[in-house]
Amino acid sequence: MSWLLKLYETYESNLDRVGEIEVRFEREYTLLPISHTTQNAQIEVSVTEAGEFHSAKVIVDKKEMSTLIPSTEKSASRAGSVIAPYPLHDKLSYVAGDYAQYGGKIKGEEPFATYIKELQSWAESRHAHPKVKSIYRYLSKRTLIHDLVAYKNTLAVDQENRLIEKWNDKYAELYPVKPAIFSAVTGDQTSAFIRFTVYSPDRILTEVWKDREMYDSFIRYYQERLGDEDICYVTGQTLPSTERHANKIRHAADKAKLISANDTSGFTFRGRFAHSRDAASISYDVSQKAHNALKWLIHRQGKSIDQRVFLIWGNKVLDLPDPAEDTFALDPEASLVVELKSNTNTTLANELAKALDGYRNKIASESEHFLQSEANLMILDSATTGRMAVLYYRNLNMEIFLDRLKNWHLSCAWLHRYRKNEQGDFVQFYGAPSTKDIAFTAYGPRASDKLVKGFMERMLPCIVDGMKVPKDVINSVYNRASNPVSMESWEWEKTLSIACALINKDLKDRQEGLELALDVNNDDRSYLFGRMLAVADVLERRALGDEKRATNAIRYMNAFAKHPERTWQVIQAALQPYQARLGRDAVYWTKIIDEIGSTFKPGDFNNKPLSGKYLLGLYSQRHELYQKKQKSEDASASETSNE
Repeated sequence: MSWLLKLYETYESNLDRVGEIEVRFEREYTLLPISHTTQNAQIEVSVTEAGEFHSAKVIVDKKEMSTLIPSTEKSASRAGSVIAPYPLHDKLSYVAGDYAQYGGKIKGEEPFATYIKELQSWAESRHAHPKVKSIYRYLSKRTLIHDLVAYKNTLAVDQENRLIEKWNDKYAELYPVKPAIFSAVTGDQTSAFIRFTVYSPDRILTEVWKDREMYDSFIRYYQERLGDEDICYVTGQTLPSTERHANKIRHAADKAKLISANDTSGFTFRGRFAHSRDAASISYDVSQKAHNALKWLIHRQGKSIDQRVFLIWGNKVLDLPDPAEDTFALDPEASLVVELKSNTNTTLANELAKALDGYRNKIASESEHFLQSEANLMILDSATTGRMAVLYYRNLNMEIFLDRLKNWHLSCAWLHRYRKNEQGDFVQFYGAPSTKDIAFTAYGPRASDKLVKGFMERMLPCIVDGMKVPKDVINSVYNRASNPVSMESWEWEKTLSIACALINKDLKDRQEGLELALDVNNDDRSYLFGRMLAVADVLERRALGDEKRATNAIRYMNAFAKHPERTWQVIQAALQPYQARLGRDAVYWTKIIDEIGSTFKPGDFNNKPLSGKYLLGLYSQRHELYQKKQKSEDASASETSNE
């Protein structure tokens, strides 16, 4: 129940945003009022204040279809042939009194009769809004389909005056231009959802589905019709309870529910409880507010991969850093500053710690409730179309959450160069990679969404709860980084730096972590072998000049990781032509190889497979050599300019 309580508190903290239209990814969304939901409408009907038909239009643009509509407990959970009309806007079979006259198929009771009776109850109540009365007066005339057919062929009928179920070329004689309704609906015309608004020639009226007074009108009306009171397990208060809870949590077509107990013949609660309410009783108010807050948060800041939703929010401070993102995403400017500093681990770590502390201070300064705020992390997914589960939920004090996030970005930090700045140029940043980038590093760029979403779920406890990175992930990134010939150069460089970050994180968890800066005193055999491979790679690369082909060190890297001594002999023999090409310049590189070789302990220069430390040695040695090259070129350029 804790996640329901936090969502309820979030709703209560953001009452001023209820009904406020926001846009993300070019789609509108809002924090729904209670007793309301959303539906995609295909036809919009305007009526006059006197209750007469005015106009209609087909909604083809999907961005305009989303409509905020009043909803009852029964209508929000209707399924199959159950007649449970929405209070105002609904499908054609519900709102059209002349549905049967135009060939509409009705099984059993007429849906319109139930719909118009409930609409009448609202329109004649003391809470009724004038717009509701106008719409009721019009629909009571039972002429909706007649008016829609007559008005610019909003609906299409055949020669027998029956609604056309599916468009066919044989109807081209009747309609030279294909009616727009067939492009708006996925099924036949009878599945069209109708929304209503009120038109006035004298004044501008707010659309019904955006009118706050309309929201309040239905809420006050429906509150008087709620069921019996019971103790709410979420708040502990005695309030009207409900056994029907909201769907459409992830999107308008989502039928999966988080809370459901409608299987009275199965094993949902039988055998333990006589009734579903004995297991847990949740008030209508809490259920509505918690589910509406969840929908709003998912639209506002959720991340969805293959229908699995990853969500993080604060009940007081909504926008929090996403644990799944890399350090560059937290503060790109700080990463650019770090790039200009010395590349020693201590300096880089200190700069990164300052940047993360600055990010924390920024969040704190933007909210007066920071100290009382909490961070909530949730993962949702559904195995079937009707049931959804909370796969992961954590509630943390804000300070603790930010401390753990800071620890992750510091302990899993390495120097990367695959992100771009606003100008589109590649920049270096020191920090942790994103979980999605780690997934592609471990399983390849063609990893399916199903694999990626499962991986991200596994990684979240490593970031938030401080758990160790799974061993299979470490092995996978090690193997892919050791096989550079299977990928392009840029992809391997990215794979290598991310692999180094994870391997070093694993070593730090075992108190064996290494620094990014080259450690010439490290006599670990894997680290030394990695350094030798780096020198061989840079030596041959210098000799190749503008040639872009892979060096022998890169080509033999996979075999080198498994049989280092034997493979090194092959690589060293292949280096001789390039040493000859470099001439006297090759002495410098040969000297470095000799110095590394002399550091090996007796017996360590063997064919035993290398550990992940060899990748760290490879990266650090290459980085050191390229840094020296850059300094040398800068010095030469400076001397030339002085002359």
